[in-house]
Amino acid sequence: MNADELTAELFTALAHPNRLRILEFLRDSERCSCEIQPALGIEQSNLSRHIKILVSAGILRSRKDGLKLMLTVSDPALFDVIGIVKRMLNNTHKARSRALERA
Repeated sequence: MNADELTAELFTALAHPNRLRILEFLRDSERCSCEIQPALGIEQSNLSRHIKILVSAGILRSRKDGLKLMLTVSDPALFDVIGIVKRMLNNTHKARSRALERA
């Protein structure tokens, strides 16, 4: 894969609100996958699918601790990227609101 394809894969993996919520839950520390479901209220089968996508994309790292699946964010710089995107969306929203006010 080239850099553009890898970048698209990363953004595709991030392109779901529940996946962003999972990442935010894991922002500060490694956590057991068993903690995510009750904290975020995501159905277990749905949660497993989202975790698989995030791990496959290299966004999350996983390891077994006995029967527990422990998860951590592979690179905390990811939160910088998410923050930049949120600021861009906020700026775009402000610009659209100003344009509508002038119309």
